[in-house]
Amino acid sequence: MLSNGLAPWHLLLLVLVAVVVFGSSRLPGAARGLGQALRILKSEVGAAKSQPDTAASRPVEEQQLKPPPAGESAAR
Repeated sequence: MLSNGLAPWHLLLLVLVAVVVFGSSRLPGAARGLGQALRILKSEVGAAKSQPDTAASRPVEEQQLKPPPAGESAAR
């Protein structure tokens, strides 16, 4: 038995429902897509942690918008 309250039969039931809903031919593609999404998420989180000097970490005073240069119009 797992510590979070899921019994093995719960997991078997979830797998059975997934096979019925998606079909056995689409499950490998779905698993591949999920794995790819998790790898992308992991790399983005790692990149965010390695760059601590982002706009979100700077004080609000430093984040204020600068006015556009005099030659450009404000409404585009």
